[in-house]
Amino acid sequence: MLFRQLFDTTSSTYTYLLGDEERGTALLIDPVAERVERDLTLMRELGLSLTHVLDTHVHADHVTASGLLRARTGARVVGGAAGAPCADIHVKHGDTLRAGAFTFQVLATPGHTDDSVSYLLGDRVFTGDALLIRGNGRTDFQNGNAGTLYDSITRVLFALPDETLVYPAHDYKGLTVTTIGEEKRHNPRVAGRSREGFIQLMNNLGLPKPKLMDVAVPANRACGLASPDNAQDRHQASATPGQVC
Repeated sequence: MLFRQLFDTTSSTYTYLLGDEERGTALLIDPVAERVERDLTLMRELGLSLTHVLDTHVHADHVTASGLLRARTGARVVGGAAGAPCADIHVKHGDTLRAGAFTFQVLATPGHTDDSVSYLLGDRVFTGDALLIRGNGRTDFQNGNAGTLYDSITRVLFALPDETLVYPAHDYKGLTVTTIGEEKRHNPRVAGRSREGFIQLMNNLGLPKPKLMDVAVPANRACGLASPDNAQDRHQASATPGQVC
């Protein structure tokens, strides 16, 4: 398996490229609209053709590239059952997703948003914003719920083997990967904290509203295919990014 972790500096978003060099196929997880040419160029250089685009949830801090990539490559868009209606494939907890050469187990991990899913592939899990490196996604918009997120983290993700590699959708401190065991021991929001304590913490973070939210959420429910007016709003908002998580 060819694996690349790509980064968008504006939104601090990780995009993951997984490729099968033998078949010449690839998929992307959580691509960013402004990075479409970068991602297409890289796949072309590596001799890969895109078959699937996986979104972990309807993002509020950037616009997904899923619709653009589908239009350019014919790739199929995958998202959670409660997420973007425009997706070609809607997945739910327990589903097996076959994308090119790869077979993922779908884990429903709501709480940050109601449509959040994580994708488990062998020894690694792509957690979106549900579980970050020493953190987790906020729960104060898009039908988020702190108690639900605590359950997703502790009952679903923490049920995976401790050595499972965790690849999140964001990091704001330059960290790239963690493990389930590390987060059980060292995640300051969850480790040693009761469900009630987690709810109290999350309900009192006092974070500002994401600057791009009013543009990104409706655009992402349309697979990133925003109107021209919204594209200008997106450009202005992205000039002063805010931390979503």
